[in-house]
Amino acid sequence: MTEPEIETTGDDRIIRESGIDARIASIVMPVLKATEYRLVRVRLFAQNGLTLQIMAEREDGTMTVEDCEEVSRTISPALDVDDPVEKAYHLEVSSPGIDRPLVRKSDFAKWIGHLVKMETSVMVAERKRFRGKIAEADENGVLIQRDQASYGDEPTVRIPFEAVAEARLILTDDLIRDALSKDNQARKEAKRRRGEDDVEQDETETEE
Repeated sequence: MTEPEIETTGDDRIIRESGIDARIASIVMPVLKATEYRLVRVRLFAQNGLTLQIMAEREDGTMTVEDCEEVSRTISPALDVDDPVEKAYHLEVSSPGIDRPLVRKSDFAKWIGHLVKMETSVMVAERKRFRGKIAEADENGVLIQRDQASYGDEPTVRIPFEAVAEARLILTDDLIRDALSKDNQARKEAKRRRGEDDVEQDETETEE
């Protein structure tokens, strides 16, 4: 399925952090951008004492263990200088995972056809919680085809982006297959841009 084109200017995030998470995000986002990564989410929570989770990914959506280690080394000095967390904490850098949070308009467009759980900040169609497939996504919002509509509910509901408080993909076999396919395509494209395909081809010809 072809992803719809959504015009974005700069960072098209629709779900943003608040409080201390927002302060941390403001510190790490410029650092990540300079190294061609982008922030997905910041969470500071009580685990192992206190854990600061930075969820990030490359611009093409990929994120390896080595990438996580690089991001950790890159953002640690900035966090040490600004020192936004008064107590000692454990820094955890991770990828969004397959059942990822959707935080940008472009995320919804990318994963059309897959199941999502959503919560809204205001009532939409007399509800604040939704579960269903992403049917459409445009500049203004997302159309959800309800998974289990109650009696009297419309089978679809359009949710404006400004009302979305939280959204996450639901893990299914179809999602796993699609996510792995997108990841492989992104990695091949990254190799092509770096000219590694030519190198591999030359090596193969040499062996022959």
